[in-house]
Amino acid sequence: MDISNLIQTVLIYALPVVFAITIHEAAHGYVARYFGDNTAYVMGRVTLNPIKHIDPIGTILMPLLLYFATSGAFLFGYAKPVPVNFNRLRHPKRDMVWVALAGPASNFFQAILWALFLVGLVGAGIDETFFIKMAQGGVLVNLVMWAFNLFPLPPLDGGRVLAGLLPRGGPQEFLARIEPYGFFIVMGLVIAGIVSTWWLSPLMAFGYQAITLLLSPLTALIR
Repeated sequence: MDISNLIQTVLIYALPVVFAITIHEAAHGYVARYFGDNTAYVMGRVTLNPIKHIDPIGTILMPLLLYFATSGAFLFGYAKPVPVNFNRLRHPKRDMVWVALAGPASNFFQAILWALFLVGLVGAGIDETFFIKMAQGGVLVNLVMWAFNLFPLPPLDGGRVLAGLLPRGGPQEFLARIEPYGFFIVMGLVIAGIVSTWWLSPLMAFGYQAITLLLSPLTALIR
């Protein structure tokens, strides 16, 4: 493994990853507080301080080990989940959907901001490779987090959304029963390539197209 390439990659992706994780988790806590549960706020988790959201194993150790083990071909990590007491929400079943969607929505919004930054660099004639790659990395990281977290299995946000949308009874209870094993099921599907092929790739392609369409008037002006 080329250490210089690793250092360069870390420097390029450090800021986008820190922002992506921090704002994602803070968004969950903020929306939960808005709908009646201040658990995360009381614990100091509704904050943009990244230290509050970093999990030493999931955010640092696991991604580094996977980077070395797969030569950068496969990366996975997670932040410290924001605590939410769904029973304290004013309308638990409905509001849990908004709380769950807050994280992925924040990532999609950040992807748009990084794309705007990239367009601004190009428009200003700035061709510094480091900043160009950082902007591109910011779009990529946030679209990956947006798409992956929407996968409809708990404990991912998409699983919470699905649980909130399903009628009470059988299907919702089934999701609740498999939640303790959800992480391992998702990881198995990731390793098997199912998540990447049938979920991430199509959803990210849609995300890129949506952002391109959204920014097309601006890009047309700077050409």
